[in-house]
Amino acid sequence: MPHDIGMDLGTSTVLIYVKGKGVVLEEPSVVAIDTETGNLKSVGSEAAAMIGRTPPHILAVCPMQDGVICQYDLTLKMIQFFLQKAGGAAAYKPRMVICVPSGITEVEERALVDAATQAGASKAYLIEEPIAAALGAGIDIYAPKGSMVVDIGGGTTDVAVISMGGIVVSDSVKIAGNKFDDAIIRFMRKEHNLAIGEKTAESVKKTIGTVVREGNTEKTLEIRGRGLLEGLPSAAVVTGDELSAALEEPLSGILDMICKVIEQVPTELLADISSSGIVLTGGGAQLNGFAKRVSQRTGLPCKVAEDPVHCVVKGTGLALNRIQTLSNSSRSGRNNKHKN
Repeated sequence: MPHDIGMDLGTSTVLIYVKGKGVVLEEPSVVAIDTETGNLKSVGSEAAAMIGRTPPHILAVCPMQDGVICQYDLTLKMIQFFLQKAGGAAAYKPRMVICVPSGITEVEERALVDAATQAGASKAYLIEEPIAAALGAGIDIYAPKGSMVVDIGGGTTDVAVISMGGIVVSDSVKIAGNKFDDAIIRFMRKEHNLAIGEKTAESVKKTIGTVVREGNTEKTLEIRGRGLLEGLPSAAVVTGDELSAALEEPLSGILDMICKVIEQVPTELLADISSSGIVLTGGGAQLNGFAKRVSQRTGLPCKVAEDPVHCVVKGTGLALNRIQTLSNSSRSGRNNKHKN
């Protein structure tokens, strides 16, 4: 009997959950193609390793941007490759649950559903990322009380207040992990005359990145790149305090959205959140000091979920047990009516 599949089709990473097996795949959302022949060269980790290192006719790209498809054909090939790697979807047609940003349009929804079915799914269902993140974080979303989740992915940050199995208030902003990487790249160019790539910026973020200034001058890191003045290999030493200043702009955008959502929360549910607190999920939640800054800005308790990177994909896996409920929802599959 075919195993149902849950997929976190993210801007930076694709994760797949197979019912009865758990998380079986975690790969970068990158595809490498030969622009001269149109042939697919590699997908996932192998393609990601090519970024910035290929000859002109080999192009390594991310076909997903801000949580939605920007290059349909490449996304289709990527999904097909990962499904086969996760368990041979060619041998059967599994049902699939895919998480999507809460701000996705109907056109973007249909593109995802079409890509999934063309890639081998018998039927595709969509679940909003905050719902999946809450499920994966162990929150009882069906309880008659308010729970607030902030999911910081690679391309988008989704904020939602959930009660009795549905989203009461939500918002989504295209500021997330990739924007933090961009901020580090701009900072190194402006303050240290050093050009670095996206992979280096991501490594810097994970190694020493912080959004709090609490004597982080002792935390230093030597960053290597290309000197802008002479065009030769160069290096610069940065401190945690410097990076916290560099990351302030994207962080402020996320904090503003969180406050905007809180302002719309009904009073009774706000009392629940004041007691239970805000839960952070997604890779961006691991940035040092994130929960503290959210708490300082909102005045509400805030914590990072256990295993925040896998909360969304685990949530899609749990949603497989309620797939019939999804089929009756506004985020359902191809043959179901989409609501505004």
